[in-house]
Amino acid sequence: MEPESLYNLLQLPKEDDLPQGAFKPRRAKKKYLTPASRRDPKFEELQKVLVEWVNATLLPEHIVVRSLEEDMFDGLILHHLFQKLASHKLEVEEIALMAASQKRKLAVVLEATNQSLEVEEHQVPWSVETIFNKDLLSTLYLLMALAKHFQPSLPLPKNVQVEVITVESTKNGLKSEKWIEQLTQRNTDEDQPPKDIFDELFKLDPEKVNTVKEAIVTFVNEKLDRLGLSVQSLDTQFADGVLLLLLIGQLEGFFLHLKEFYLTPSNPAEMLHNVTLALELLKDEGLLNYPINPEDIVNKDAKSTLRVLYSLFHRHKLKESADGMPQGAPN
Repeated sequence: MEPESLYNLLQLPKEDDLPQGAFKPRRAKKKYLTPASRRDPKFEELQKVLVEWVNATLLPEHIVVRSLEEDMFDGLILHHLFQKLASHKLEVEEIALMAASQKRKLAVVLEATNQSLEVEEHQVPWSVETIFNKDLLSTLYLLMALAKHFQPSLPLPKNVQVEVITVESTKNGLKSEKWIEQLTQRNTDEDQPPKDIFDELFKLDPEKVNTVKEAIVTFVNEKLDRLGLSVQSLDTQFADGVLLLLLIGQLEGFFLHLKEFYLTPSNPAEMLHNVTLALELLKDEGLLNYPINPEDIVNKDAKSTLRVLYSLFHRHKLKESADGMPQGAPN
């Protein structure tokens, strides 16, 4: 295979395109991130979170990080970051200009870091050489370990994966390997929101949606009949919040003073007030399992309206089944 084809296949920069002084794969082994991995939104988000965390931590010292690859390698920022997090002063020169002194400083910082994290040098995916050579993965692993130890509440994006390629120069030519590396925890079932039955419902035939609506309309009218009210359209008649508040009051035993809501709302702001109040009451009663935007109800969003009404329907139909008689029936 021609060298040009190999570099295209591996999505690696050609030797002529590498920066001056950069690694060239001759009798050595180098690890690369594929361009697609570098552009992955989750990978970019991980870097953003870590940069913002470092900058917030070092804000009193007026230190600003813009690039994890270019700003962390010489040990200066890692020195300040470790001292700030661990409240432990390191006996090391503040400014190191020459490469040899930078590596010595970095070695002191990483040794103290590993001791604080209670890990051995051979156990960790970073080293003086990899950090100093601006290995982005090593830098990320180091910062994630510091964050997990000193600020475990930092919300790192989950399930960040990257595709890694190693290229090694052998006597027979270039040898490459490719694999997927898992940087952050995978999503678990607990991380996922409960399945929304209404998203599934609205994927079905309109007839099945109408069947659910008809059942809820029957239920609602049974309860509102005591007030001499009735509903024909779930999609439109709950938009001003009045019927919703009256229904909640009937089912949950609330007495709402007329000063608390608009009985005859005349504009969208008054309608929004009513719907917002209704949703707050439902939330207080533990009836809303999904966040509902009150504007959606006002704007007659069928799915949002149906979800709210179903929360009442579900609770009180279960109560009736448990009691063995319709709610409110005489003893």
